[in-house]
Amino acid sequence: MSDPYTRVNLRDDVEDIAGKHGMGEVLEGHFASGDLGLENSAISHQRIAPGFRIPFGHSHEQQEELYVVIGGGGRIKLDDEIVEIRALDAIRIAPEVMRSVEAGDDGIELLAFGAPNTGAVTDDIGAQEMGWWSD
Repeated sequence: MSDPYTRVNLRDDVEDIAGKHGMGEVLEGHFASGDLGLENSAISHQRIAPGFRIPFGHSHEQQEELYVVIGGGGRIKLDDEIVEIRALDAIRIAPEVMRSVEAGDDGIELLAFGAPNTGAVTDDIGAQEMGWWSD
């Protein structure tokens, strides 16, 4: 039986993996599912520097995601549509939809929730394409 609850601080207690991928100066990525012991869902906290665009698009095989903007704003590309997003916007994304985020002038901070929990960050990547969002 698992513990009745688990508490972590998404910024202070969860490793930032962006630096491992050479993006530490423009992105923070704290993927907390393992730290929390989540079995049926997933969560990450992401902060993106002003004007920076995630350099790849990705989709999933089975994980639906919910992005909640908690600070700043910017744009999100969903397949061929670009949508302006701002603080307190919530965006549900079906697994097969290719997605990427671009921060606005003030940067963007968001929480990403996923279900079902598919394991490691890359275990459920349906597709990942560098340079997918071009001007």
